[in-house]
Amino acid sequence: MLNDKIANAKRRDIHDRIYKLALETLDVVKKVPKSIENIVLVRQLVRSATSVGANALEADGSETRKEFIHRFAIAKKEAKESYYWFSLLGDHNPELKEVLEPLRKENNEIILIISKIIINTKSNTRKVKDNNNNAE
Repeated sequence: MLNDKIANAKRRDIHDRIYKLALETLDVVKKVPKSIENIVLVRQLVRSATSVGANALEADGSETRKEFIHRFAIAKKEAKESYYWFSLLGDHNPELKEVLEPLRKENNEIILIISKIIINTKSNTRKVKDNNNNAE
């Protein structure tokens, strides 16, 4: 029971962090100079950064562990894509690197957390299967 409460609190924390990063990203991109190149980069970044949270929330609504893992795997891919766009946008606009770097770092931490969620869920799934096989 206590483990479930801790797991739910941690799950809530990742959702809060993803949401906060998406909001901060939306705020920062308003400061990006409007050039043809930057418009493309910003559009890509906004799509991937906001998609992470949507997929993570879908994961929590999953009906199976397999679906849960799949949704978080998609969220991880979107976060990795966001990392790329943060980096490219910062390298293309050196004057924004200082503002983008903390977002890129937070995004990387989110990737690591999501990776751990996937690994732990897969591990727990194997344990459940092994226990079911041993019970037979």
